[in-house]
Amino acid sequence: MRDQWWFCLKHMAVEPDEGCPNKDRMGPYGTREAAADAMKTAAERNEAWREADRAWDDD
Repeated sequence: MRDQWWFCLKHMAVEPDEGCPNKDRMGPYGTREAAADAMKTAAERNEAWREADRAWDDD
């Protein structure tokens, strides 16, 4: 089995498979570095989604 890494939202830290419950983390990621960038990746994806659908911010 290949290594999987997670980003724990509770501790704001990278974890291996053995860690906090999945409800508290993002992933899995294929590398420790990708898991460390989880918040940045999520922000970039959210921004791209907002750009694609400007109606999101309209009330």
